[in-house]
Amino acid sequence: MKCQQCQYDNPANAKFCRECGSRLPGGCPSCGASFTPDQKFCNACGERLNAGPETVLRGGPAAYTPKHLAEKILTSRSALEGERKQVTVLFCDITNSTLLAARIGEEPMHELLSRFFELALAAVHRYEGTVN
Repeated sequence: MKCQQCQYDNPANAKFCRECGSRLPGGCPSCGASFTPDQKFCNACGERLNAGPETVLRGGPAAYTPKHLAEKILTSRSALEGERKQVTVLFCDITNSTLLAARIGEEPMHELLSRFFELALAAVHRYEGTVN
């Protein structure tokens, strides 16, 4: 997706330009097709749109794992069963989150955590990782 400000070619799932930081126009998280804010489903692929991280995470791994990654995992399942491999485990913690929540309030903390999960999922999926 090209940035309208600097013309940098960003990945289809990017929300902000990697070059200048400008907000990019939204596209379907599954196929990248454009959509209007009132749409609930993508015209091109039928993917549910506008699901915030709190909605997505309730659905389990199938709901927040990109389709291309889920297909890759499922098609190689028989090759992976019983296989030993090195993995990288990422643990994230928000330092003093209880004090922060008390200071900023429930709604702002919920928004902060939702944004955190959105960014964390994007980073993990960029490297074809999964979230458990």
